[in-house]
Amino acid sequence: MGRRIMNEALSAIVNAERRGKSTVNLNPVSSVISSFLQIMKHRGYIKGFQVADPHRVGRITVELHGRINNCKAITYRQDIKAKDIEAYKSRTLPTRQWGYVVITTPDGVLDHEEAMKRNVGGQVLGYFH
Repeated sequence: MGRRIMNEALSAIVNAERRGKSTVNLNPVSSVISSFLQIMKHRGYIKGFQVADPHRVGRITVELHGRINNCKAITYRQDIKAKDIEAYKSRTLPTRQWGYVVITTPDGVLDHEEAMKRNVGGQVLGYFH
């Protein structure tokens, strides 16, 4: 999956949030975007999402809460060790109270809290707050 596609999808979500929309459609579909959205849903930043026709180009419909301030994909490859996750989080996120860094690890796509709990590192996909 190209990181540009991920960045465009997350930018579409932020733009729809700022316009006050309740839903947004994302094209094309990828499993990494679905995993990223699953973390956002689990943490309460979106209501839910539905994947339509995943075997072709497909479409993801995301139901928004109005809680996302910023959401970005890291467009360059950035490896991070398990012990460096806390420092990266404090550099990237505006406060310690909210927001999540999403990391792809050998255990799958995880947020920074779950990655620290499992003591695994990986590549940073993006963040949201």
